[in-house]
Amino acid sequence: MEFIDLKAQLRSIRGAIDERMQRVLDHGQFIMGPEVAEMEQRLATYTGAKHCISVASGTEALLIALMALGVGPGDEVITTPFTFVATAEVIVLLGATPVLVDVEPDTCNVNAEKIESAITSRTKAIMPVSLYGATADMDEINAIGEKHGIPVIEDAAQSFGAEYRSRKSCNVSSIGCTSFFPSKPLGCFGDGGAIFVSDDALAKAMREIRTHGQERRYYHTRVGVGGRMDTLQCAVILAKLDIFDWEIAERIRIGRTYRDMVAEIPGIQAPAVRNDRTCVWAQFTVKTDNRDAVVASLKQAGVPTAIHYPIPVHKQPAYRSLCRVVGGLEISERIAQQVVSLPMHPYLDAETMRMIADALAKAARSS
Repeated sequence: MEFIDLKAQLRSIRGAIDERMQRVLDHGQFIMGPEVAEMEQRLATYTGAKHCISVASGTEALLIALMALGVGPGDEVITTPFTFVATAEVIVLLGATPVLVDVEPDTCNVNAEKIESAITSRTKAIMPVSLYGATADMDEINAIGEKHGIPVIEDAAQSFGAEYRSRKSCNVSSIGCTSFFPSKPLGCFGDGGAIFVSDDALAKAMREIRTHGQERRYYHTRVGVGGRMDTLQCAVILAKLDIFDWEIAERIRIGRTYRDMVAEIPGIQAPAVRNDRTCVWAQFTVKTDNRDAVVASLKQAGVPTAIHYPIPVHKQPAYRSLCRVVGGLEISERIAQQVVSLPMHPYLDAETMRMIADALAKAARSS
């Protein structure tokens, strides 16, 4: 059983992939070839954002977004401790301080009610994470940002394709950043990412930063990075876009089925999804108080699992002294000990899902 079955996806679109990649091989423009602009335009149209800026990875997207806002030493960025470390990593790399507030126990997303108390004169941005494939309470967070004149960056590495109050993730705040890592809802064959913004000045800054701060060739107006997305990876995304709507619909359907199954298993809790948004289930993650025993039982039954994420940012050795904690992080610390992710991808069939649910029920009973 595959945890994420990328092979099944490739089988369904192999012809389109081969054709798109062959075009790149034929024209030979492996950096900033025509597929880059084509992908950016299609993704901007998809989200409704004015600009899409493709970059080398989801991490690079966050870094470039912060650089475009001028984040640097002495600044603070408010975010969540329950996330992949890249969220805090980019803040620290710029010499700024991650300011961590706790999450909601049911969604595992940052608690919007805790953000305002963390704002200081040094706050330069607010960075909520759309964990597991669903957004946080973005309108409430945007309202806080607008009140204090602070931009909001959605870390949407896991949620591309999701909707929040009829708006697409990546276009629900000042800036949206996503990842095209192969396991993501829209993934390429390596690293890739994108930034979405409707502010012309920010878009210009981001495009320059991703090419070493160049306004034009060999004329550098700002400090930048080598942050371009390869043309071949853009070609892969273009091929996958032809089936993306179907895959998102399947992710939502499978997630709903999973949640119905899990609801029947005592001791296992599925994540909540608010009625005003969708979740595209980059991971289908449940909570249990007996994780080690459940994981061992599932492994014995042939069901692969993963843990997203076992150690909150403020407990990571490299970050213990680099973060500022506001209001306690007890919920994040507790759920980090409870979460376990089950196989999740658009090609899961009913029989496999039933087998996983049965194995999970057995694991819960015996733990």
